Amino acid sequence: MKKVLMLAVASVFSAAALANAPAGSPAPAFTVTDLSGKSVNLADYKGKTVVLEWINFGCPFVQKHYKSGNMQSLQKKYGNDVVWLAVNSTNKGSSDWTDAPKLTKELKDFGAAPANYLVDEPGTVGRAYGAKTTPHMYIIDPSGKVVYNGAIDDKRSTDLADVKTAKNYVVAALDELKAGKPVSTASTTPYGCTIKYK
Repeated sequence: MKKVLMLAVASVFSAAALANAPAGSPAPAFTVTDLSGKSVNLADYKGKTVVLEWINFGCPFVQKHYKSGNMQSLQKKYGNDVVWLAVNSTNKGSSDWTDAPKLTKELKDFGAAPANYLVDEPGTVGRAYGAKTTPHMYIIDPSGKVVYNGAIDDKRSTDLADVKTAKNYVVAALDELKAGKPVSTASTTPYGCTIKYK
């Protein structure tokens, strides 16, 4: 009985360990639908740099980066070099859940420019990556390895003015990748609103 219990506990811990995507590890594969219901597979972007941005427009930390124009400017600046995917893992039962038509309007109103917006309502992708907050950022290199996992920057606030003086970890990592250098800060603690998983 004790052995069975220990095995069960071990399997829980190993599952928890697998439910993360630390820097240096292979990016978990996924297939998820976009706002139009079309299937999107991470494997479709093999050989490209991919940015995953966990998003929820109801979150003041996300609003900070969109109302300041920061997130959209990054999506546009790096749009030719990377595939920028916004991922929403909010469950339908949450007060933060937003239907596709309203989300489409919000993206347009903000001038957002991700390559695609992924609806991870079951939370499968978020859990596979261990995404904790909105925003929570991941960068996957062309070989399919996670090279950055963490916060967008070092100013853990909802103040729009802080965007200008913050050290942006995503910018630093993408610029180093483009220059053929290793990512010097590969992991930080994400900040923001807790993801409302199912």
